[in-house]
Amino acid sequence: MSTHASGLKLRRRQPCAHRAKSTCREFSANYRLFFPSLRSEHPRPNVAQDLEFLGPQEISTPIVPTLLEPMFTTAGIASSSSVAEKDHFESPAAGSPPHGRPAAADFARERIYTIAGLAITVIGAVMLGFDVGPVLVHRIRAGRGWGVLEQAAFIAIVYFFIYGNFVYLLARLGYLSRRLAHREPGRDELEAPFDSDEPPSLTVLVPSYREEKRVVTQTLLSAALMEYPRRRIVLLIDDPPNPDNPAAARQLEETRKIPAEMGRMLRDAARPFQAALADFEARRTRGKVLARTESRRLSILCRQAAQWFEAYAESWVGGDHTDRLFANKILLEPARSLRKRAAEFEAAARSDAEPPSERTLRRGYRRLASLFDVELASFERKRYVNLSHAPNKAMNLNSYIGLMGRSLREVSRADGIHLEDCDSAHADLTVPNTDYIITLDADSLLLADYALKLMHVMEQPGNERVAVAQTPYSAIPGSPILLERVAGATTDLQHIIHQGATRFNGAYWVGANALLRKRALDDIREVSEERGFPIARYIQDRTVIEDTESTVDLIARGWTLYNYPERLAYSATPPDFGSLIIQRRRWANGGLLILPKLLRYMVTGPKRANRLAEGLLRVHYLTSLAVVSFGMLVLLAFPFEGAMRSLWLPLVAIPYFWINGRDLVMNGYGWIDLPRIYALNLLLIPINLGGVAKSLHQAVTGRNTPFGRTPKITGRTAAPRLYVAATIAILAYCACFGAVDLENSRWVHGGLMMLNAGLLWYAMCYMIGLREAAEDLGLLRAREAVRNALESMPLFNASFWRGPEVQELVGTNGVRMTVEMVSSRESVVQPLTPCSAEPLGGRVTGADVGAAAPTEIHPGT
Repeated sequence: MSTHASGLKLRRRQPCAHRAKSTCREFSANYRLFFPSLRSEHPRPNVAQDLEFLGPQEISTPIVPTLLEPMFTTAGIASSSSVAEKDHFESPAAGSPPHGRPAAADFARERIYTIAGLAITVIGAVMLGFDVGPVLVHRIRAGRGWGVLEQAAFIAIVYFFIYGNFVYLLARLGYLSRRLAHREPGRDELEAPFDSDEPPSLTVLVPSYREEKRVVTQTLLSAALMEYPRRRIVLLIDDPPNPDNPAAARQLEETRKIPAEMGRMLRDAARPFQAALADFEARRTRGKVLARTESRRLSILCRQAAQWFEAYAESWVGGDHTDRLFANKILLEPARSLRKRAAEFEAAARSDAEPPSERTLRRGYRRLASLFDVELASFERKRYVNLSHAPNKAMNLNSYIGLMGRSLREVSRADGIHLEDCDSAHADLTVPNTDYIITLDADSLLLADYALKLMHVMEQPGNERVAVAQTPYSAIPGSPILLERVAGATTDLQHIIHQGATRFNGAYWVGANALLRKRALDDIREVSEERGFPIARYIQDRTVIEDTESTVDLIARGWTLYNYPERLAYSATPPDFGSLIIQRRRWANGGLLILPKLLRYMVTGPKRANRLAEGLLRVHYLTSLAVVSFGMLVLLAFPFEGAMRSLWLPLVAIPYFWINGRDLVMNGYGWIDLPRIYALNLLLIPINLGGVAKSLHQAVTGRNTPFGRTPKITGRTAAPRLYVAATIAILAYCACFGAVDLENSRWVHGGLMMLNAGLLWYAMCYMIGLREAAEDLGLLRAREAVRNALESMPLFNASFWRGPEVQELVGTNGVRMTVEMVSSRESVVQPLTPCSAEPLGGRVTGADVGAAAPTEIHPGT
């Protein structure tokens, strides 16, 4: 049965005997993990052979996670077999295929197609000018003022669309060229930091605001399990420190506990590997290193580390698409890598193989010792009066970055707690300085190689002026929700644009994840005053797209940005229309405010050979949402029938849509998603214009727009009534005036209007939902109140309710039931409680919680 984010699904509660049997399976799975020789799935030496090469310290602490801890247990262990062998981790959920991996020959062929598309677009644009230009000249000479305005508006809008087509194809050409030239560095190069006693230091900052514990847990663990020595992770909690709401207080307390509890789990996991490294260093000092014996030890340790990942992955079985990606990419992929490395060390331990060098052995021990060796902490800026309290992500990051390299103490004063500098001996808080910072949104996931690969780029000779290295995030595949899947497809298309822009020095910092050089942030640091206190700003918060404005600040000072040409990060996509509005309205707000700063840089900045391409890409990035949304609205509102009859218009449009469709297929989607994306873009017209209106309001008033955080919560986010009404108004306008156009033989414009009306209706039905739209407009409040009361009942007969939906959801045989709330992020199972409600025609009394019991229906009067 299909469900929406706010839908309900009922299922029978498992009998006690079945639950006991399941618990035994869980114990069996854990027992096998503690004693690997009992596992039939992975043939191993017997226990005595294992213990022969492991000292007592190395086996004294279990290396598997505590699977029964509430914070880390979600769906339970499905079976005693290794999760690595489960098919559903190896293939995506139905309806949303994974990102494709085209071969080099495919990239070369696509490059030819792109060049052809660019040529056709340029030729079509020139020939279109010969069609529409003389008409404009004729109207000017004839003095037809309204006709001149109409033709000029049409030309401006259409040529901006062509400009967008050209930019997309140009960026795609850059992307394909970079992919063809890209050679992934070998493991020996990537793992060089493990050879150094003082590798560059790294701090990961995760800003968080009222996030669900599960979301934060996955993000923090993905960062904690990155491979890199000396990494430090700080959760920047931005919730109000003393909430009045009991639910908010509980959520805050849970969030505060996550770093400490996760740190304890990882320290326990790290202990045997750190002990093994210490023993190896002692043997090396004594000159008693036997390469084949050490290889055997490393092989055993690698397998045990792999078991830790596999054991933890089992606790995410049965979750949603985010859980599947987390288990497969963050947990099972490293496990597979460790098992492969174990096999390599096992092969090196054989007498007929060449023994590994001492450097290779030492790196192997160091890599394992650092695998779980990570410092986790949290920080709350709003606890301190003299730090910024501005409600946005940029100032949350700035507040902590400004404390780096300082020792501070808490001082209580009349107005609250202050943080003041002091010597390290008396410090309540010591914040180490760092060479590099990774900023990571709380709904993003990083792959294990993220830090190693981006650090390798930053540390290359000649890259000293690279301020930001990143991999534009990809959408999490496998969502069962159409809106989330289609919005994710647009994210994956943007990935191509960002990657291609790097080829022409036109990249922007995309704030979901990035590796930042601390020295570059110091270079753009500004100090201002807030509530009488000096506040340092590294990342600009004048607009809500803080990463975009900071990009202009960096390039103006001679720094560059680099997009790594692989997918190394994933971020959640809003699963419903309400949360999508918040995200996309924020994206549309600020570009026009930053444009003057960019134009100053383009005029005064250094002259480069590809300055024209850089300018085209950067200007389009800032202006496209505003101009395209407004232009599309104008094209729908006015019947440019004569101008739209030019045969050159489809010629310039076909290459763009054809290439767009090919990119969707290349990223694992289908051609059917092309019209769906067009329908989504129609939905986004009023949202984008709402963001632009906020930019204009800020430009006039000088007051900053509040930062709208994208909700990352279970359940549906209600959409503002204005945007739902605006969408319905556009749909009605297209349908009505499309019919008028067709009646008056304006076939081209009428056909366009009816096409857009049909796609908008599809989007209303399958992306917003007619029922959800009615709820957001306030049309179903009374009915929803009754439905909510009924859904909280343990037992009832659905025959009094209208429609087949409840009939298939509700059992009438008196068996105890549970309700499962289904969303794109989490499934929460809650036992039903006794209650009574007033349905449409009578009163229903729920049975007591427990075994089978009758349900009474009392007829209404």
